[in-house]
Amino acid sequence: MSEQAFRAAGYPWRLYCGQQVIEAGLLEAVARARANRAFVICSPSVNRRSDIVRRIESVLGDKYAGVFDGVEKDSTYASVGAAVQAAREASADMLIAVGGGSVIVATRAVAIFLAEPGDPFTIMTQYPVGKPAYSPRLLAPKLPIINIPTTPTSAMNRAGTGLKNPDLDHRMEYFDPKTRPQAIFLDEDALLSAPVELIRSTATTVFATTVAAMSQTDINALAEGDRDHAFRLAHRSYPRLMDELDNASLRIELCVAAFLQNRAEDDGVRRFRGGAFAGNYAVSTALHVRYPHVGQGESTSVVHAAKIRLSEAVDDRSARQVAEALEVWRDGMDARQAALAVADTLEALYARVGVPTRLRQLQIPREDLRAIANETVKNFNANAGVRSAEEQIDDAMRLLEAAY
Repeated sequence: MSEQAFRAAGYPWRLYCGQQVIEAGLLEAVARARANRAFVICSPSVNRRSDIVRRIESVLGDKYAGVFDGVEKDSTYASVGAAVQAAREASADMLIAVGGGSVIVATRAVAIFLAEPGDPFTIMTQYPVGKPAYSPRLLAPKLPIINIPTTPTSAMNRAGTGLKNPDLDHRMEYFDPKTRPQAIFLDEDALLSAPVELIRSTATTVFATTVAAMSQTDINALAEGDRDHAFRLAHRSYPRLMDELDNASLRIELCVAAFLQNRAEDDGVRRFRGGAFAGNYAVSTALHVRYPHVGQGESTSVVHAAKIRLSEAVDDRSARQVAEALEVWRDGMDARQAALAVADTLEALYARVGVPTRLRQLQIPREDLRAIANETVKNFNANAGVRSAEEQIDDAMRLLEAAY
């Protein structure tokens, strides 16, 4: 099939971007959804260290239904359960997520649990022994959602949900397109409220994702435009971020890069399918879910270059595309040389930005590596039962050893 034979679809959304867009557009967005009880969900730090919730309350007036500020890192099942109860008691008819990826993902879960009649453990992705994983269809209508990110995050306009639950050997995973947001607010002051460590971590994840996407070769014309511009935005903003922490434009560009990359994936760029330049989503997820002190960006940066160097088969066209994008391509290079140049460049950039590039920098004991590898098996986005557990664990161990 030709690369230009494709289908594309969208969903209704509005994006508000700039100074004080919460004041300028939030009430309008709530009214458009015909909501009268807008309930805010956030983390403790967002509510206590910023004025975002107070701004929302002031704008919405009697349409403000309250706030739950107990979402925990990696969207824990326990904190989501508490948020569901709080939203139910507030008679919420709209959910407003304020924060980073954990909060935005948790808010999707709240919408699912409020609406779906099934038990959370039966409606989540299932991993039957000896069979491919599958996600049950979630058919109930969901409350409308508005997302107000405080960091660049791919979670802002996606439909997947993963919750941390220490009682299980994997995350609780759900997929429901009806949990995509009706509106996204990229408010400058809200984005500037994120602490340095958080903005550095989330920006690293966004940048690494756009680098991986540049290796895609079978891409249609519509997705190509979004993908290429997502990379351009991330590539020009990420290296400057730590030197210009008060520059809201850089944070907005990284948010837009995440938004465009998501849209490219919706329109034809494969996601989480491996490849030499994609890092390892399952390993990174296992790291930041297992260790509370590890962020998603750090769990990405410690394996990205190592994964590229370990790759035995590197496609010539993919390697050239990534190397040219990062401006390290030289005439006469073969695919392997290009891949190594990309790995060196990424490692140097990550070190300059201030994120770790070796697993040992995260203070993780070497004797934990096998347990980490075991936790990569049940990850629908990364595996979905395509490979055997043994193959997945062996691949993860090779990478963890190389990255250590």
